[in-house]
Amino acid sequence: MSEHPSGSDKTGSLEFSPSKLDPRFLSEHFRQNMPVAAQWGYFDHAAVGPLSGPARTALQTFVDQGTRDGDLHWPEWAKGLSGARRAVAAGIGASPSEIAFVANTTEGINLVADGLNWRDGDNLVVPAGEFPSNHYAWRQLSDRGVELRVVPTGAMGEFDPADVAARCDSRTRLIVTSWVGFASGFRVDLDALAQVANDIGCQLFVDAIQGLGVFPLDVSRTPIDYLAADGHKWLLSPEGFGVAYVREEHITRLRPSHLGWNSVVNPFDYQDLTQPLRTDAQRFEGGSHNLLAAQALRASVDLLSSSGWGKDSVALADNVLRITDELVERLRRRGATIHSDRRPRHASGIVSFSFDGHDPVALRKSLIERSVVLSCRAGRLRAALHGYNTVEDLDRLDAALGELL
Repeated sequence: MSEHPSGSDKTGSLEFSPSKLDPRFLSEHFRQNMPVAAQWGYFDHAAVGPLSGPARTALQTFVDQGTRDGDLHWPEWAKGLSGARRAVAAGIGASPSEIAFVANTTEGINLVADGLNWRDGDNLVVPAGEFPSNHYAWRQLSDRGVELRVVPTGAMGEFDPADVAARCDSRTRLIVTSWVGFASGFRVDLDALAQVANDIGCQLFVDAIQGLGVFPLDVSRTPIDYLAADGHKWLLSPEGFGVAYVREEHITRLRPSHLGWNSVVNPFDYQDLTQPLRTDAQRFEGGSHNLLAAQALRASVDLLSSSGWGKDSVALADNVLRITDELVERLRRRGATIHSDRRPRHASGIVSFSFDGHDPVALRKSLIERSVVLSCRAGRLRAALHGYNTVEDLDRLDAALGELL
């Protein structure tokens, strides 16, 4: 796989510069690389995103090589892993040394929950309505004398940074939040929450799985301390391979809970068992990597970068918000109640909605029969649109709802 800086790609003879190109062109470029669009109106990226065309090619290449030649291509696969690390780091303004690969978001959450040096009487603050993994791992700390303080949220999952600040005190060690609420679609103002953490003198952890790959984030400007996300949603990669970000100054202070041969400075010296741990985030990658998924993640991140995603680019995010706003207007015309905060600062690609008198589970099943895919969460329908979704996809959904309602 060819390597290039994140935010710059070549397809044919055209060199992409996402911040300067027309959003409609970026959307079409994106769509041409999403095979799912040929058959489905796919609005389920908040559950499991489809694989991108480049990810499929990378997977097929890996499988062919591994089947035909065993491990002879391992050095090439390792380069793909390093390329994925650099691409993700560039996408959020981090150093590759601050990126660790994890099996999933849950592992990234527990990396921090288990690794911090908690003291009896400490507390952490988290909004209500988090995805279970971003609650259970912190609740479990009660056996170490750590109090979990939950911030109530509104009907659309919304909360104010001031509400978080009000529950913090001198023993608050960590503020925890999802970037985007999995059920409501509420997008948190990370800059404002990072300011709260700074004012309190605590750290900030972000479950980024519902925002990474769509919205811009530059961790060199927004001082979050930890981040975790799996690749199988908006990053359009296989399940079971994700990323964790640990700010440089925390890496050697965070206690690794899963040490292995790959955690030390010279992992291929199997005889020397006295080696020190690495001083970068790879110390948290104890064992062998999922090299197959790494190739796919690298390919999809490159596609997203060439379609307007990056730490300084709002092009892809603008496309997502534009098409999602159009969806909301169409749903309202059909009589839907919208349960998501659509204020520009808090809107995302996720929309929760319902129709009075209609069972959301039955509606979802009937929509799938009409080649439209979405989810049910919290007793409501949930649509989650990406930057390659178009008006034609909305037309398909609109026509299906016209039949069913």
